[in-house]
Amino acid sequence: MEIATALWCFVGFAFGGLVFVAYKLGLLYQLCHKTETQSPRHGGESVAEVLRAHGVKFVFTLVGGHISPILVACEKLGIRIVDTRHEATAVFAADAVARLSGTVGVAVVTAGPGLTNTVTAVKNAQMAESPLLLLGGAAATLLQGRGALQDIDQMSLFKPLCKFCASVRSVKDIAITVRKALAIAQSGTPGPVFIEFPIDTLYPFHLVSKEFGVKNPPKGIMGKVVTWYLHNHLKNLFAGAWETRDVSPLPVHVFYVSLVKPVILLGSQATLPPTPADDIRAALESLGIPCFLGGMSRGMLGRNSPLHIRQNRRDALKDADLVLLAGTVCDFRLSYGRVLNRRSKIIAVNRDKTQLLKNSDMFWKPTVAIQGDAGSFLLRLSKGLKGHKCPEDWPQSLKAGDVTKEKANRGKADEKTDRHLNPLSVLHRVDELMADDSIIVADGGDFVGSAAYIMRPRGPLRWLDPGAFGTLGVGGGFALGAKLCRPESEVWIIYGDGSLGYSVAEFDTFTRHKTPVIALVGNDACWSQIAREQVPILGSNVACGLAFTDYHIVADGYGGKGTLIGREDEDKLDDIIKEAQKETRQGRATLLNVLIGKTNFREGSISV
Repeated sequence: MEIATALWCFVGFAFGGLVFVAYKLGLLYQLCHKTETQSPRHGGESVAEVLRAHGVKFVFTLVGGHISPILVACEKLGIRIVDTRHEATAVFAADAVARLSGTVGVAVVTAGPGLTNTVTAVKNAQMAESPLLLLGGAAATLLQGRGALQDIDQMSLFKPLCKFCASVRSVKDIAITVRKALAIAQSGTPGPVFIEFPIDTLYPFHLVSKEFGVKNPPKGIMGKVVTWYLHNHLKNLFAGAWETRDVSPLPVHVFYVSLVKPVILLGSQATLPPTPADDIRAALESLGIPCFLGGMSRGMLGRNSPLHIRQNRRDALKDADLVLLAGTVCDFRLSYGRVLNRRSKIIAVNRDKTQLLKNSDMFWKPTVAIQGDAGSFLLRLSKGLKGHKCPEDWPQSLKAGDVTKEKANRGKADEKTDRHLNPLSVLHRVDELMADDSIIVADGGDFVGSAAYIMRPRGPLRWLDPGAFGTLGVGGGFALGAKLCRPESEVWIIYGDGSLGYSVAEFDTFTRHKTPVIALVGNDACWSQIAREQVPILGSNVACGLAFTDYHIVADGYGGKGTLIGREDEDKLDDIIKEAQKETRQGRATLLNVLIGKTNFREGSISV
């Protein structure tokens, strides 16, 4: 029993081995596919049929015996053959056709030195990202590496230069190989592709048989084996060669960076010289891409631009298919990059390499990272895309979300607080009455955080905040500098009562240097930005409490004009604001000490 089992195993292995050998020798394929030994057809015809099906109108060449069948067949099918005096010229010409026609340029050159002469031109096409098909002759399949005329390792030469390289090993493979190469040349990032055609895959069977058949076979068993092997190889070259095959184009895969749902996040860096802010504004309006503005870029698009999106940033970034970080850094303000959709194309532009790639090792990856000036990049982008605009329905849908959110925020402004004035209502009133040339200086935590949602800078470079470091106390100095630079502008400082303590003494400076500004103080007697999380998490208000201090009197003492505003003044708030504006126009710095209550607006925001 064991002997019988072993015998059957041996027979099974032997049979399997024979089937494998038959497969490797092509015998199984020959059983199902005929070798038409009398057919006058040749492989060049298969090449020409595929090229014609792909709309190729020109083939550039310098003639050589290895490639003649391709040239003759192409001419018969109406493809114009353009022969040059140097192979590099043929490739350059094909490159130009590719760029101008939007199709694949085709060059056909002979083996060996014919192909080596094209290297510079192919490299040029590679770097220019031109879809180019280079067809080259080669020594016969059985003679490669045996010292045949013009025989070198062409594949190794072109693999570093081309997206795809193939060596045809049988006539039946020509059509699919050329189709595949043409598709790859155009897919993704376009570039050159290369196919080598051993001479015995291009000429008719009877010529190949005559040229490469055994004329005087050696005698004996070895001679018979060699003769059979050569004959079998010839049949494999042509087996199934003229069966009907699909020559139509394969799908081309292009990775579009589409402008269907793009978003720009503009940071302070975009406002730096040398690019004028007004030029950046014009570039953004030309692009038509919705923008979220942060830091110094607030106001870049004016007060009511349809492109300026102020609310629902997280949702917009989730839906966006392209995000341009123009001087914006993936630090805590963007949740270290976690708010970015990993499926989005992300283009980051920043002058500082460290800021450019901050946290890209953890939470996000730029598709393109450019170390350079964000402002000048936007100008070049606008010029490069002149005539192209983001589809209007995308910014319109985001703006509709803005309207809905701001309507809800306005509803919160109409709510009564337990005591004093609703801070949101105060901010809305100031925003409505603020002059068109106003500059807003932000210095504070909770009150300023609310102001960032409500107040609308009137134009570029009209919002000043401390930036990523979050420094308190910048208000006095920022306002002083702003008023000196733009003495005609109305300068507002939005203070929290905590931050005011750092620079309230600068009212003396405002008075002495005749730099009248308006300070709006949201006085809730608390470091509210800290208390907002400290109290619910740790159960204590320790060190967060302040007093409803008479800061307006301090301003009076320094030569300014201070006004206390409480709930009883709500109906005349507009008049008080207008009076403060009048005082500053007359040369006197003013301080509006507004007593405010608590709201749940921005509930959940944190200070670290």
